[in-house]
Amino acid sequence: MKDIRILEPGDLDVQLRLPDGLIRIVNQGIVDLSPWHVMPRELALKRLHGLRLRYSRKYIPFAYRQDNDDIACIDAEQPDTIVIVHDFASEGTERRDRFDTFWEWFRAAVEDMVLFE
Repeated sequence: MKDIRILEPGDLDVQLRLPDGLIRIVNQGIVDLSPWHVMPRELALKRLHGLRLRYSRKYIPFAYRQDNDDIACIDAEQPDTIVIVHDFASEGTERRDRFDTFWEWFRAAVEDMVLFE
């Protein structure tokens, strides 16, 4: 079981509460769902800074996919929504997928884990 720290409210440039489900899985040590991985705070801060430089939307990253440039983010304009951002894509084409809740994303991440080789 991995013990990591994730982003904290003081790290963000927006008023936002992280999803309870995210906090719950981190507290339970469920952070490696290969190919998805919950980002440690330092990596999330680095990716947050890069996202601010590349995109006008305020994405809050919390997980990355190891086999491509996809990152799971909270959309600050729709804080209950999880979006998959294909980082480094041209602005306006970066959003690959959308989930209405954290748990919808988590279920998809588990399915990716089952299929990943």
